[in-house]
Amino acid sequence: MPPEEVALSVIIVNYNVCYFLEQALLSVRRAGEKLGRPLEVFVVDNNSVDGSVAMVRARFPEVMLIANHDNPGFSKANNQALRLAKGRYVLLLNPDTVVEEDTFRLCCEFMNAHPRCGGLGVKMLDGQGRFLPESKRGLPTPAVAFYKIFGLARLFPRSRRFGRYHLGFLSPDETHEIEVLSGAFMLMRSAALREVGLLDEDYFMYGEDIDLSYRLTQGGWQNFYYPGTRIIHYKGESTKRTSVNYVFVFYRAMVIFARKHFAPQRAGTFSVLINAAIWLRAGAAVAQRLLLRAAPVLLDAGLIYAGMYVLKTYWEHNHKYVRGPYPEKYMLVAVPVYIAVWLGSAFLSGAYDRPLRAGRLVRGIVVGTLLISAFSNFLDAWRFSKALILLGGAWAVAALLLRRAAGNFLRYRRFSLSENQQKNVGIVGSAEESRRVRQLLEQAAVPARIIGYVAPDAAPAAPAEAAAGPTGTAVAAAPPPPDDLLGEVRQLEDIIRIYGLDELVFCGRDLPASQIIGLMAGLPQHPPVAFKILPPGSQYIIGSSGKDSPGDYYALDITLNLFRPEQVRNKRLLDVLSSLLLLALSPVLVWLVQRKAGFVRNCLRVLAGARTWVGLRHAAAPQAAARAILSPADTAAAAASAPLDEATRRRLELLYAKDYHPALDWRIMARCLRQLGREE
Repeated sequence: MPPEEVALSVIIVNYNVCYFLEQALLSVRRAGEKLGRPLEVFVVDNNSVDGSVAMVRARFPEVMLIANHDNPGFSKANNQALRLAKGRYVLLLNPDTVVEEDTFRLCCEFMNAHPRCGGLGVKMLDGQGRFLPESKRGLPTPAVAFYKIFGLARLFPRSRRFGRYHLGFLSPDETHEIEVLSGAFMLMRSAALREVGLLDEDYFMYGEDIDLSYRLTQGGWQNFYYPGTRIIHYKGESTKRTSVNYVFVFYRAMVIFARKHFAPQRAGTFSVLINAAIWLRAGAAVAQRLLLRAAPVLLDAGLIYAGMYVLKTYWEHNHKYVRGPYPEKYMLVAVPVYIAVWLGSAFLSGAYDRPLRAGRLVRGIVVGTLLISAFSNFLDAWRFSKALILLGGAWAVAALLLRRAAGNFLRYRRFSLSENQQKNVGIVGSAEESRRVRQLLEQAAVPARIIGYVAPDAAPAAPAEAAAGPTGTAVAAAPPPPDDLLGEVRQLEDIIRIYGLDELVFCGRDLPASQIIGLMAGLPQHPPVAFKILPPGSQYIIGSSGKDSPGDYYALDITLNLFRPEQVRNKRLLDVLSSLLLLALSPVLVWLVQRKAGFVRNCLRVLAGARTWVGLRHAAAPQAAARAILSPADTAAAAASAPLDEATRRRLELLYAKDYHPALDWRIMARCLRQLGREE
């Protein structure tokens, strides 16, 4: 008897999101069981360094794993699996998704009922259960792209003219024929792919889903948006929209699309418009990031300056030995220098690190005051008043502390210095999984107060006293419910309100994904509650605050000294100073390094913050971390008689990160001097 036809091939491309991938594969496994037909699953890993490959091999032996030794991009990686897929339908699925148990069955039934359906998308929700507009999209013609790039689509999302990019005028609760599917969940008919071809590998990331969707419709197939099932997509389209790299990659993908599919004369005009928009949006992204980072410092500087003006005026009229105003240069030059010293010293002391410590702020201002007083003694022309320096330091401490307390009052309605208010957390799951959540949160040092757990199923009420049996003999009473049992899932809305819960952790072992997604979508948004999920058997608690925020997670992990705020600051200061020193010595050093042009470029990149001299090249690092030129494993590799394997390199980097001190960077740079010109 011939083997039954494979109904569905699921393809997931992964890059350093092991914790999300694990949850996605668990949901795929459950949905495959409900499909009732043969299913094959591919994971294409693009050279991840976070243990993704080992996790898939250990936990999901049924998955066909393709482990690349480089990162060829999203399109090429998907095509690797598409060429091997045998399913009647193929699904391109992001690793940061969770599908409902019935998703595969319902989608395949829809495709069976619509023989001209070439592609299908579903209703996507973010990590807070809110609808993601990129679930359904229109074709980015020059006009549509123009409206999106210049913000008209955001201003008028429901307009049939301006809102075509996300088709905001179409109901998200009804099935519609659409033009463009989202690459996060893109179900396609294999027969259609054989006609129109696979993903265009000219696109490294972004745009490939638009291109393939368009080619499906040009080939006579239909694309549909189907809200009959839902998925969670943790990272929405706008996750990195303030990233300059995202702006360049995304909009240049639109240029590729225009040149490929529009008439040459239109493509030229469109290309000019897009490239102009790229630089405008990139400039806006840089300005926004700089403003957000600089805003607290600028506000502090303004408060100190205003206070110094008041103090100067008061001192002139009441305590100055020789009556009369201070010279103009006092407020124009001296006070700004004082403020720069105070705030610079406070920054280096950790006053802008989270969580806020008042002691760091006071220490920084005191050190700054001492420095100002000491240096002013050597500058007769700039020696004004020691009293004003001391009073200014006191005002700087008071202003900075009051500004933080007032900000917390406006944001959290509590007048305190601490931003990280302890969260009230409720757990939705069994008592056993509730204990596991507690253990994870405690060992991950999450500032949370566990209020209790909510049982997934109705539990029988326990009698208060022993009941009489059929023969009149006493029967032992059932044990009372645990003290931390808050109630049942059907009471969840009331439980959130009564106990003031800030966060819910759903236990994936005890609740199906469809119920979790339904609760996330159905619970009221006020008061706001954050949602996270503990997948079955996992060590990660996963969630996201919304489509504009990257997914986050709590995990049992070692504390890495390298990523503590004070060490991040020290490392950045070391990078800047060492780059300036290397540039000053470059006429001599350039003859010692292997790649001379790369050496100068690296100095400039490190100064700009795009690179760091020493860091993690083989082990996983936070997305915000700058790419490293040297690895701590490089010194060991130079001394070893044989090349080091990847596992050894990762282990050496983790030891470096765990016990990091800036002196380590100096030592590694000195030993690897010839490699300072290394480039990717």
